Amino acid sequence: MKIVISGYGKMGKEVDKTASLRHHIIVAKPDRNDDWNKFKIKIENADVVIDFSMPAVAVDNIYRCFNLGLPIVTGTTGWYGRMNEVKKVCAEKNAALFYAPNFSIGVNLFFRVNEQLAHIMAGVEGYRMHIEETHHIHKLDAPSGTAVRVAEGIINNNDNLKKWVNCQSDKPDELPVISFREGEVPGIHAVIYESDADRITLKHEAKNRSGFALGAVLAAEFLVDKKGVFTMGDLLKL
Repeated sequence: MKIVISGYGKMGKEVDKTASLRHHIIVAKPDRNDDWNKFKIKIENADVVIDFSMPAVAVDNIYRCFNLGLPIVTGTTGWYGRMNEVKKVCAEKNAALFYAPNFSIGVNLFFRVNEQLAHIMAGVEGYRMHIEETHHIHKLDAPSGTAVRVAEGIINNNDNLKKWVNCQSDKPDELPVISFREGEVPGIHAVIYESDADRITLKHEAKNRSGFALGAVLAAEFLVDKKGVFTMGDLLKL
């Protein structure tokens, strides 16, 4: 495949390495707004775009691809408040979008186990729960998109919880999500259930960025010749 990498930071470079190992060709690496014009012909002749840009420009990049008839895979988070709008435009343009708060296969298995555990714990008294997420100091959004997905998975399986909050909270209907930004940590997510007698912890820790990059490239391979909006659940059949 001919791939465009939008946003050539640390994740973009990791995607470049992984895609090359899978014998794909990187035809353009737009990292700034004017790069889309600079590499216009190469971008228009690509098969798919993989986007790891910034939250502020993510939707603009998605719409660029819709208008060019290019499928786009985006791992950028922080724009999900516009999700309904983006899905509507995707349908109107007969376009293709694959989005995920986290492309790691392990994390997506973690999502499923989290939902199952949340369903079990909803019927158990005496436990308070919270989420902790740790990422590198360069990450702009907090909580992470992954942490939000984890929180939603718990809330959807526990009628006692109404919303998540990005702070400590003693309110019984609020799920605290505590964010830490430290060094170059690729990503750690933990769900903690605590009672007076014990603590149960469900945790995923990324060792490096390679798992995220592989998932993004697999998503790009999956998306070619498809129309609509897809997630890791579609790719992994979870």
